[in-house]
Amino acid sequence: MTDKHLLLIGASRGLGLAMAAELLKTGWNVVGTVRGNARTGLHDLADAYQGRLGIESLDITEPDQIAALHARLSGRSFDILFVNAGTANAHDDPIAVVSTEEYARVMVTNALGPMRVIEGLQDLVSPTGMIGIMSSGQGSIGNNTNGRHDVYRGTKAALNMHMRSYAARHAGEPRALVLMAPGWIRTDLGGPNAPVSVEDAIPKVVNVLLAQEGKPGLQYLDRDGHTVPW
Repeated sequence: MTDKHLLLIGASRGLGLAMAAELLKTGWNVVGTVRGNARTGLHDLADAYQGRLGIESLDITEPDQIAALHARLSGRSFDILFVNAGTANAHDDPIAVVSTEEYARVMVTNALGPMRVIEGLQDLVSPTGMIGIMSSGQGSIGNNTNGRHDVYRGTKAALNMHMRSYAARHAGEPRALVLMAPGWIRTDLGGPNAPVSVEDAIPKVVNVLLAQEGKPGLQYLDRDGHTVPW
């Protein structure tokens, strides 16, 4: 058992739910967020870990909800804030034919929303703690050799750039900052053809994340701990 505390944004299913389960298994205490009020897999997990998993409601595209979550958690301190919430567009269309509304939806969810969460909740994180975001290898400009998934790639590249700016503004501070590229994983977002299961990927993701504790500055890492080209 540990007295460590994680605030996990976007934990109702997929990678977020698996991260919550993995960290609870290793002794962490978790507050996880879900969108809306419906029962999710996180609620089932809370039944199994009574007293160690709290559930909060949050839509990261709604600034008022971020402020309300901050107010509810005021006075608490977390060792890690990790933003997992994200989305993808339904079709792999070239960028010029994607509707303005669809582009804005994915960009707000994947880039603007996570940064609003970090800016809005950062004072809940220990000064020597960690702030992390689930990015993607597809956000790497250097690694883009096939030109597909235009919208998703663009939003993750934007997220990475915004996090670089955040790190520059907080240069010299002791917090670890991590952009995590988990790889292509079989989830609702990754689809059934992905080569790696959640069960195989998430323990590696968690191990890499925890290994960055106490290492100030921003890193962009994959699930094997390798640096991803920007």
